[in-house]
Amino acid sequence: MILAITAFGDPVLKKKASDISADYPKLKELIANMYKTMYNAEGVGLAAPQVGLSIRLFIVDTEQLEDESKKNFKGIRQAFINPQILEESGEEWKYEEGCLSIPGIRGDVWRQPKVLIKYQDEDFNWKEEVFDGMNARVIQHEYDHIEGILFTDHLLPLKKKLIAGKLAKISKGDVYVEYKMKFPVTR
Repeated sequence: MILAITAFGDPVLKKKASDISADYPKLKELIANMYKTMYNAEGVGLAAPQVGLSIRLFIVDTEQLEDESKKNFKGIRQAFINPQILEESGEEWKYEEGCLSIPGIRGDVWRQPKVLIKYQDEDFNWKEEVFDGMNARVIQHEYDHIEGILFTDHLLPLKKKLIAGKLAKISKGDVYVEYKMKFPVTR
C-alpha cells in the first residue's frame, strides 16, 4: 500500500523519534509499504516520520543510482531500525539535496563522506557498518529525519530566506506533486 508522505510543517517532522522493539505491530508490512511509497515518489530514502510515524526507522535504496558511469559505486537497499550514528569522518563535500516532504525545493548541504552506524536489521539483529559516498549521504539525510532535522535546517541563512515563501506554501498544501501527500492541519 502506498502511504501519504507527510509535508513540511507537520510537527512529526521536527520531533526526535522513539526506538521500537521487535513486537512493533506489522513492522514488515510497514517497511514494505515504505518501499512502495518511496518508489512511487521516485525517492532513494524514506524515514518513518515522513509517513507520520515518530519511530526510529528509515529505508534506503541507492542501488537505483548505479550505472555504467559509476563503476566504483555499489548501492545498498536496506532498512535501518533504531540506528545510531557513531562517527562521521572525512572532508565535508557539498551536494544538492531534496526531500519528498519538501517537494520542489533543493539546496546545497555539506556532509562528511563516511559514516559509522550501528542499527538493527529487519530481524532485530544489531549491526555496525561503515558507509561512504552517496550511501553515507542518503543515510545521513534519513538519519536527520529521525532526529527531527530537515535538510533545509542545513542551508545557509540567505537560502533559507529565499525559500521561506515556498515552504509556507507547501505547509498549506499549495503544491503539486504526483504522489500522495498529507498536509498539516491549519486553523
